[in-house]
Amino acid sequence: FSRLVVEHVREMASAGLHSNVRLLSGLLLTMSGNNPELFSPSQKYQLLVYHADSLFHDKEYRNAVSKYTMALQQKKALSKTSKVRPSTGNAASTPQSQCLPSEIEVKYKMAECYTMLKQDKDAIAILDGIPSRQRTPKINMMLANLYKKAGQERSSVTSYKEVLRQCPLALDAILGLLSLSVKGAEVASMTINIIQSIPNLDWLSVWIKAYAFVHTGDNTRAINTICSLEKKSLLRDNVDLLGSLADLYFRAGDNKNSILKFEQAQMLDPYLIKGMDVYGYLLAREGRLEDVENLGCRLFNISDQHAEPWVVSGCHSFYSKRYSRALYLGAKAIQLNSNSVQALLLKGAALRNMGRVQEAIIHFREAIRLAPCRLDCYEGLIECYLASNSIREAMVMANNVYKTLGANAQTLTLLATVCLEDPVTQEKAKTLLDKALTQRPDYIKAVVKKAELLSREQKYEDGIALLRNALANQSDCVLHRILGDFLVAVNEYQEAMDQYSIALSLDPNDQKSLEGMQKMEKEESPTDATQEEDVDDMEGSGEEGDLEGSDSEAAQWADQEQWFGMQ
Repeated sequence: FSRLVVEHVREMASAGLHSNVRLLSGLLLTMSGNNPELFSPSQKYQLLVYHADSLFHDKEYRNAVSKYTMALQQKKALSKTSKVRPSTGNAASTPQSQCLPSEIEVKYKMAECYTMLKQDKDAIAILDGIPSRQRTPKINMMLANLYKKAGQERSSVTSYKEVLRQCPLALDAILGLLSLSVKGAEVASMTINIIQSIPNLDWLSVWIKAYAFVHTGDNTRAINTICSLEKKSLLRDNVDLLGSLADLYFRAGDNKNSILKFEQAQMLDPYLIKGMDVYGYLLAREGRLEDVENLGCRLFNISDQHAEPWVVSGCHSFYSKRYSRALYLGAKAIQLNSNSVQALLLKGAALRNMGRVQEAIIHFREAIRLAPCRLDCYEGLIECYLASNSIREAMVMANNVYKTLGANAQTLTLLATVCLEDPVTQEKAKTLLDKALTQRPDYIKAVVKKAELLSREQKYEDGIALLRNALANQSDCVLHRILGDFLVAVNEYQEAMDQYSIALSLDPNDQKSLEGMQKMEKEESPTDATQEEDVDDMEGSGEEGDLEGSDSEAAQWADQEQWFGMQ
């Protein structure tokens, strides 16, 4: 009976009939408990493993871990008895012992359960217990990722290299090594034999070179290298390469090209999720909230188990000034993926705008830890410092970014932004912005900051010339609005009105353009102005009241959870 029934359970397990295995193995284990003689130790081990596998399949990870632990204890007892009685191994038991579930596979499954339960230390401990020689590539890959997350970089590098030694085309392991600052040339040398032995793999060394640039933050060379790969006929229209290009353009502050590449990738793969959080953020920043809403709905239809759809929805809420909702959605995204940089930035920005600056700082710091080459993570943190009048901290951080990421238009502008906050460093800000605009005359953030400086100095004609020049090759809501403000200052009311209209056509939610228009209308009819101002004040206070009220639920939500292992 026992041998035949265990054989049936094994066959059902290999056929993928998990619910059936769960029911039958559960009943058989109870029988075994009531009559220990019914099944041999090896049969009981098998039943426990198959039962645990079915629990794992049902996502009952804690229960699965307990059953896997019992199985391993049973295996220990089994190996002890087999050592004591070596002569009893008759021919009949040999095939059965050959089909025993692998102990290493059981430990791997346990580690998977622990990662699902966010108990990374336990996962590392169980895999660490497997002797190096017995580790399969997937065990080394999982260990490498866990070590990396825990900040154990040397161990992580060793494990990734072991994966590559066994599987030289494991591209994700290559990316893992590059992200841990292993030189591109060293990584390429580990794949050279396979490139030479297989035709049409010559692109791989260029691919490694491209992502080596990505991970050292050299966006320009990374873009050029990936473009050269993309132009090669065999790799044209590759969704992963287009996604990487879109992300690189975004990091370089070239939002126009970034959106273009994301759209190309999306057309090629309508089920694409990776990178769509950044795409949604860019659309939201441009005021295309209807497109953001549609993107969010589409992503939720693809999967609600990824962070991206929640982030996209959160961006829609954030740019609709519904900060509590944005906070909740960002928190939900982090719960699904604690490594989602975009989710951390969304939640940080929502907290900052709700006046919870210290909490926001924690999120921006974690984003920097995960993505040290992304400037927007530093921008968020510096905005928090400026919001809490910590100009010294902001200056230290901006100088560090300038040194580590190099003197480009973005870092120069970021440093200038902090310099503008202190009257002593106004002149330095001016020099930095001029340098930034010499490098990239079309860089919108630099144009905006230079215009702010010219406005302070009341050099409106210079400001108008600067903005007209910047708008010659691109259309941007903020630039049109600031041009409107400058034209009002020199009494060019009709053209100012046109500029505000253009700004609102680009972003109907742009409050400052609306205010600019209303101000001009008030100046035309001063008697109505005081009444309108009263109404504005009332509306403003009402809106804030709503935010405060709706925030309590999200606050509880945020306080209860401990994400990204910050304990």
